Amino acid sequence: MSSTLRDNLEKAEQTAVLLLPSDRQATPSDVDFAVTTTVGILAAQGISVEQEQVRKALESRASVFQANSSALTNDEGHVPWLSDAKGDREWHFWDRYRRFLLNQSKLPLQVVRRLDQSTDDVLGGLEDPRRQGSWRRTGLVIGQVQSGKTGQFIGLAAKAADAGYRLIVVFAGIHNDLRSQTQLRIDEGFLGFDTQFQFRSDDAAHRHIGVGAMSHDKRLKAASLTTSHEQGDFSRKTAVSANVPVGSVPVVLVVKKNRRIIDNLRTWVIDNHGVEDPDSGRMVVSDLPLFVIDDEADNAGVNTSKDPDTNPSAINKSIRQLINSFTKASYVGYTATPFANIYINPETDHDELGPDLFPESFIRTLRAPSNYLGPERLFGLHTDDDEEDIEPLPLIRHVRDTDLWMPDRHKAHHRVPDFLPTSLKRAVQSFILSCAGRRARGQVVVHNSMLVHVTRFTAVQQQVREQIDTYIRLLFDSYQDRYGTAREELREELRSLWEEDFVPCTERMAGGELPWDDVEPHVHAALAKINVMAVNGAAKDALQYHENRKAGLSVIAVGGEKLSRGLTLEGLSISYYLRASKTYDTLLQMGRWFGYRPGYEDLCRLYTTRTLQRQYAEITSATDELRRDVEEMSALGLTPREYGLKIRTSSLGLGITSSNKMRQGTRVRLSYSGAITETTIFDLSEKTVLRNHELLESFVTRLDKLHSDEATVGKDPNEENGSITWSGVPSSEITEGFLDNYITDRQARRVRPAFIAEYIRQCSRQGELGNWTVRLASRLPEGRATTISGYHVGLITRRHSKSLSATPGRYTIKRVLSPADEQCDMTPEQVRNAKKATEKAVEGKLNSKGEPLAPETPRGTLLRHQRRADQPLLLLYPLDPIEVRESSGQSEPVAAPLVGFAISFPFSRQQLKTEYVVNDIWFNEDIEPDDFEDEE
Repeated sequence: MSSTLRDNLEKAEQTAVLLLPSDRQATPSDVDFAVTTTVGILAAQGISVEQEQVRKALESRASVFQANSSALTNDEGHVPWLSDAKGDREWHFWDRYRRFLLNQSKLPLQVVRRLDQSTDDVLGGLEDPRRQGSWRRTGLVIGQVQSGKTGQFIGLAAKAADAGYRLIVVFAGIHNDLRSQTQLRIDEGFLGFDTQFQFRSDDAAHRHIGVGAMSHDKRLKAASLTTSHEQGDFSRKTAVSANVPVGSVPVVLVVKKNRRIIDNLRTWVIDNHGVEDPDSGRMVVSDLPLFVIDDEADNAGVNTSKDPDTNPSAINKSIRQLINSFTKASYVGYTATPFANIYINPETDHDELGPDLFPESFIRTLRAPSNYLGPERLFGLHTDDDEEDIEPLPLIRHVRDTDLWMPDRHKAHHRVPDFLPTSLKRAVQSFILSCAGRRARGQVVVHNSMLVHVTRFTAVQQQVREQIDTYIRLLFDSYQDRYGTAREELREELRSLWEEDFVPCTERMAGGELPWDDVEPHVHAALAKINVMAVNGAAKDALQYHENRKAGLSVIAVGGEKLSRGLTLEGLSISYYLRASKTYDTLLQMGRWFGYRPGYEDLCRLYTTRTLQRQYAEITSATDELRRDVEEMSALGLTPREYGLKIRTSSLGLGITSSNKMRQGTRVRLSYSGAITETTIFDLSEKTVLRNHELLESFVTRLDKLHSDEATVGKDPNEENGSITWSGVPSSEITEGFLDNYITDRQARRVRPAFIAEYIRQCSRQGELGNWTVRLASRLPEGRATTISGYHVGLITRRHSKSLSATPGRYTIKRVLSPADEQCDMTPEQVRNAKKATEKAVEGKLNSKGEPLAPETPRGTLLRHQRRADQPLLLLYPLDPIEVRESSGQSEPVAAPLVGFAISFPFSRQQLKTEYVVNDIWFNEDIEPDDFEDEE
């Protein structure tokens, strides 16, 4: 496409966007109107554009949808202010940034609308910078890896500057390259000038970029004392010589999380703006509201000290000292992995440092747009409730041939054998084809990246870089061989890979095809452009995307930690990943392959092991559950301190976060308060099956005896389906009569009867969980008939989980609970209240098709919130042994009906007194501290 045609299409797209509705999702008829009108307007100006091209460009932006954010908030001491400020202040920085996102970044309209809304929500949760007196607000925003958190907090910074915050400090990781990358984004989206050439917008250099380079736009006054240069971090010498008028214009500093640098910043501000506090005698800044944005807030800033109250860790101490030096301060942490942050002790307070960085004011979750290639779409999402599952995209390729080349537990002195595994060669060839495929689609002047993350040791990374570089050169030489057979052999190998792997995937995901004949002419150019770089602290290579933005950079990046935190690999299509980790947050942050892949999502691949795929699938479920918990608790109006966030533990032996980040109170506090716990993994050994079945028989007999002996215990047979319900059962019967003797499969780590029983006993001592309802579920006449302790019941059927391959001797289901059963002991008023709360919780939420959620029954957590503290429910499910065998393909018959159970716990009123505190026992093995500090 010529530059003239491209410019015309760009103008048409910008015009059409303005014609779409600004307050709702565009419909097909809205798009038709915008396209037809635009073509007519441009034709009147003598500009000709293809109507279908305009439609295609507009549909790709108008079809993206994004759900609302949700939050737990605490408004104690907070004065609402943003609604009034919207009318009496100018919002120039935000308006400029919004136009930049729409016209330059070409974000979908709904994404920009949601960003406007969510940044308002966050800013409104902070304090008005014009408010008099002393105040402090601390919040946490939970996004997803590579989902646009940087763009979100740039929008927040722009609005904060418009509102009146004049000193904005952005903490950007612990490495120079991430800090530099973040500064460049700030330069483009907020400042509008290149900080490598000027500190102030009114300097004579006039190196305008991003928002500052848009035509017909007002120049806004702003300044920075840090630059996008690799060594452009804050220094007092630079600050003194720059003569920046802090306080009169917005000043933005992008700073590494480095104790010395943060301390120097604090000293410089106090020297220039400090006054003595008459109460404490400390030097404080009272006339300059501070706004701190902490990117990757779970990394480095969390207090990891063994003695957090009196001797906090260095970086945590420096950040708290900085914030506590201002009488007016707001702090917002951003992270995709909040596991460490929610274990911060909210009670910690220090005379000099002030409170810790617990998100006292709010915890807000951001939903990613529908065009985000995130963990749910890549690894699939199988929830424990009745929500729709998400099936994984066909982009993962399994690696099985690296044991000799890169053993799991290799050391820093490992010598890499002189060969590349076949899987890595295939991944490199896939990268070449992905680059060529993008070129065939017209994506020529773009960045292309491949990630190779197989070791944490820099010396080993360098060996891998050299091996891949040698292989790339061999491929290039082969492709240029016009006289031998090497060229044709390579072309045939690439053609076979394209047609066997890429063509079917494109047909499934994109609904079309990209034939080899269209791709092959671009292979040589794609191959010639590739560079192989080591990206770590010991290498001189740097990912210079900005410097190569006009031609596009094609790079294979071999690295470790530097590729694991915040750093964006532009145009990432192929990832080769073997790096194991023991914790949720470390693994999730290593997933650089998440993000946005417009026009080439089907060309992306992740080469990894089956074990890592299973671990990522489990992390995906755990993080999704955490986000949904926040959304549901938001609907109930709870605060961050009231909720007590808890995280699902791993069935694969993973820890949640590093043990040194979980030292607050030393122990992890896990409670069954408000939880549903249910058996989903069953041991099929004859001994276990028979013992659990005998236990069910004896337990039902005990319940019948209680009913006949005690007037407080009632019984209600259901003649329609055969279910039996006992009410008024004391807690001792639940623990001693059932849980103490129930046997679980050794893999069922999330359902541990001994822990559940201990929790019940602790609650019982506090006057809770003393009045149980027990229901033996039956499914007559559909279910296969059997007799249990004299009762004629219909067995329950639960098929083996589709997402897991069958294992001999083990049966795994998605869930044992029938959601409707959880309401069986509740009053009509409780169900109505739960239904209202459910409807409120899903307001603005969309399903996978972009349609509004319309739940017909109350959702679990909100239903359990209506339970009284003495209203727990135990559900018993006898599973059909014939169905179990047929569904899982077991070779041996199953000895008796399997006994599954589910317990619906009410929320505890004595949370701190009744928590069951576990640590190493629960996690099954010690969680080692994060060893990244020794890595690079």
